[in-house]
Amino acid sequence: MQKLGFGMMRLPTPDPGQQDKVDMEKVCAMVDTFLERGFTYFDTAYMYHGGESEAIVREAVVKRHPRDSFTIADKMPLVNFKADSTPADQEKVFFGQLEKCGVDYFDYYLLHNVNAETYATAQRLDTFAFLKGQREAGKLRHLGFSYHDKAELLDQILTGHPEVEFVQLQLNYLDWEDERIQSRKCYETVVRHGKKVVVMEPVKGGRLAKLSPESAAMLKAEHPDWSIPSWAFRWLKRLEGVQVALSGMSNLEQIQDNVATY
Repeated sequence: MQKLGFGMMRLPTPDPGQQDKVDMEKVCAMVDTFLERGFTYFDTAYMYHGGESEAIVREAVVKRHPRDSFTIADKMPLVNFKADSTPADQEKVFFGQLEKCGVDYFDYYLLHNVNAETYATAQRLDTFAFLKGQREAGKLRHLGFSYHDKAELLDQILTGHPEVEFVQLQLNYLDWEDERIQSRKCYETVVRHGKKVVVMEPVKGGRLAKLSPESAAMLKAEHPDWSIPSWAFRWLKRLEGVQVALSGMSNLEQIQDNVATY
């Protein structure tokens, strides 16, 4: 699998105030270019684009391309479950997501945004066991979670749930040594447990795509032909265990630049 993933979360919209409506013609052109260049990984979630990202994936990817030409990652929205939610509620969500995406199985499936609070929810609803069962039933192929908390809790989760295959982490060269985010410690924890890493926010939501003139000039002096965003992806190549890096690409130009880098 190519190490660049398409995050279906910042797609072009005719009206920025209406995130649930995208420019489908532009999205399809982006999807087609991504696939034509040999990339396959599409990342969606229950709440992206006002709850419509999964349906957008169905229309732009699933209905227009053979199932064996792409992989889809989706996520269990733990934050949506309340104190009175039951395991039946998460089952309804999961099978609803399969239907909304228009697929019989997910290639990758994650518990979304795991932290101390949502992990408690997952424990109460026995979410890991439920998803492990769906993997055994063939409804998902690879099980993981996205993580936003400290390395100590991450170690506890991975120790308690060896069935997890990968962890999605925020990794970029700006946050690497930030003790508040603990990117480096979390990455090292995942690798120590022998799990794969999926990277989110490699360009920090676009912040590392547009640097100050002084910083940009320093990079251009080293490699004039490299785009500024490409430095963020090139930095990731030094990290072992990275399976794929997600980019929430918003236009065809970003697609072309990122696939050229890889």
